[in-house]
Amino acid sequence: MPMLHDAAFRESAKARIKSLRADSPRRWGKMSVDQMLWHVNCLLENAVGRFPIKAIKLPIPNAIARFVVINLPWRKGNTPTAPEVIARQSYDLESERTKTLKLIDEFASKPVDSAWVDSSFLGPLGGHDWSRLQGKHVDYHLKQFGV
Repeated sequence: MPMLHDAAFRESAKARIKSLRADSPRRWGKMSVDQMLWHVNCLLENAVGRFPIKAIKLPIPNAIARFVVINLPWRKGNTPTAPEVIARQSYDLESERTKTLKLIDEFASKPVDSAWVDSSFLGPLGGHDWSRLQGKHVDYHLKQFGV
C-alpha cells in the first residue's frame, strides 16, 4: 500500500506528476489533468487542516468505511467524493503542479505519530492511515492519466 511518508513512493509520485502533460489522455473519469491536480491539492490541503470539507455521514460505521476505503481497490470513474472537491472549471496546470509537489512534501514532513485532523467522511485518522489514504489517492489519479 503506497504511503506518502515512504520516500521512494513519494519521489516516484513526484516524478510522475512532473511527467504529466496538458494533453495526457485520461483512462477514465471526466477531469482534465489540471482539474485532477486541483482536486488532489484540495484533499492534501484538507489532510493538513487547511481545506475544510463538510462532514459526510456514511451509511456504514466509520471503522468499516476506513477499512474499505484504505484497503480495498477503488473502482475507476464515478467514485463518490465531497462536493467541495469536484473541479468545475479549468485551472493553470503549472500552478497546480507546483502546488501539488509542495503539498506532498508538506504532508510528508508532518510526523505520522503526531496529531492529525479528522477525515470528513472517515472520522478520526492517524498519520499512518492519512498517509496510506493520500498515497492511494495520488496514485489512483496518476494512473487515471497513464503515469
